[in-house]
Amino acid sequence: MLMMHPKRSFRGPAFHVVGAMILAAVILGLLLLLWPKKAGAQTAAARSVVIVVLKGNDTLVVERIQRTARTVSAVIGGPGQPLLSLEYSLGADHRVAAMSFSVQGLNAPAGAPPLQHGTLELVRDSAFLSIMAGGQTRNLRLGTQPGALPVSNNDLVTMEQAIRIARAAKVTSLDVPLFALASGQTLQGRLELISFGGDSARFSVAGNVTTMSIDADGNVTGGEVAAQGVRIVVLEGEAAARVSFGRADYSAPAGAPYVAEEVTVKTPAGHSLSGTLTLPRAESTALGARAGGAPKSKLPAVVTITGSGLQDRDEFIPVAGGFRFFRQVADTLSRRGIAVLRLDDRGVGGSGGDINGTSADFADDIRAAVAYLRTRPDIDPARIALVGHSEGGIIAPMVAAKDPRLAAVVLMAGTAYTGRKIIDYQLENSVRGNPKLTEANRDSMVKAIRASFATTEAKAPWMQYFLTYDPLPTVRLVKQPVLILQGATDQQVRAEEARELDRALRAAGNKRVTLEIFPDRNHLFLRDSDGHPSGYAQLKDGKVDGEVLGKLADWLVTTLKAR
Repeated sequence: MLMMHPKRSFRGPAFHVVGAMILAAVILGLLLLLWPKKAGAQTAAARSVVIVVLKGNDTLVVERIQRTARTVSAVIGGPGQPLLSLEYSLGADHRVAAMSFSVQGLNAPAGAPPLQHGTLELVRDSAFLSIMAGGQTRNLRLGTQPGALPVSNNDLVTMEQAIRIARAAKVTSLDVPLFALASGQTLQGRLELISFGGDSARFSVAGNVTTMSIDADGNVTGGEVAAQGVRIVVLEGEAAARVSFGRADYSAPAGAPYVAEEVTVKTPAGHSLSGTLTLPRAESTALGARAGGAPKSKLPAVVTITGSGLQDRDEFIPVAGGFRFFRQVADTLSRRGIAVLRLDDRGVGGSGGDINGTSADFADDIRAAVAYLRTRPDIDPARIALVGHSEGGIIAPMVAAKDPRLAAVVLMAGTAYTGRKIIDYQLENSVRGNPKLTEANRDSMVKAIRASFATTEAKAPWMQYFLTYDPLPTVRLVKQPVLILQGATDQQVRAEEARELDRALRAAGNKRVTLEIFPDRNHLFLRDSDGHPSGYAQLKDGKVDGEVLGKLADWLVTTLKAR
């Protein structure tokens, strides 16, 4: 969801394209933080379980696992998340010889083709990765270490295999090289059997520690990531059978003064986008009251624009306290007389389209959304605004610069620098912020991350465009009123970029610019005195507070002349 979010996206190769591919060390923290997994014994009878990963009472991830003597399959999902399917082929030495993976779109209908799929084969010091997406196939050979185990998003199979390897070798501790699908890197993990042949173990990587209870066959039976307040619960039998991967609920809350209408936006490129349009109730019920269905009044409207990665219309991020920013935006604005259209990204929910597009391609989707609103009799075509967050802050100026009819633009944690400058900062910051590393280790890890990035993520179409795109020339063409909102502690898009946007707009002659930098707010506009993405999992509340939402709403109500 955001350009540099721990988002769970796959907008490139089989890698996290927004949080993961950019924040290698952070990614690992998030992957481990969410480790939802468990499987049965390789040498025991077939086993089927469901792993539920909880933070407080909120479900972060659900994983259904089936294990036989030589294979493990897993389906991983959660609220607002695409489904990740994994198939492992196991060797006699408990190593993973090969695996396949498939990513299904969020809320995709049964039988829909996967967004991407592929295979991984580990041979000595090489990882052979084949990725199929958007009708294209990419074959990569990446360096790793002999005996490396694959690490997949939100999956615990690797830890269970490490337990089996340690027990077979009759050791109580084991250094485990890990090949991360999310970044193409090889990281170092360490397993400790708290008592050999006993019932507990610890698995550490990148400073994150997962403590697990285990059975005699090496299966995880429960656990926690104490530092993040995350629990791992294992369900079997009837309890597991009752678990399903449900559809997100985008309806209006009970008693809300607005209605939520499911809509479909057709694009000139030929694909459709699924979304929700919230309409203030007093206005929507008055529509059609006259003969012929002519509305008594028309509503101002906002189109929200998500950050990078495969985002649903709420911009849901489970690891950040159940963050659903655009649901909050829609609720806040629609209570104040403004309709809000929020859309699933390409490949999410019922949305089609090529997920390997660039920000410029996604700008065309937003143009289609604006055009759709202009066809509705209940929307005032002269009072439509854009609200973009992170990558959405890149896309909004692209649309506004070519559409003078748009009434206003809001840039939330939008960028002012080229992607190369942002990525360089993020890659280094992901390592420099780890106090457990020595300076020498930091230097070597930064070099390794940059090398890995250059050979994997940097080659994806979205990333190639992002790395070279300079937002400022387009921003200078925006003549509409602009509100720039920024978190002061944001370590993904720094506050200096908001100030640069403000200067560029004013220097180009736009005098209707408002800049607001909120103290102690991170990239998600959540209260966070540090702001580093590695700490998102510790955030207790994923709700953006009234100070931020109030500023947004007050400005839009005034600018759009809402009731």
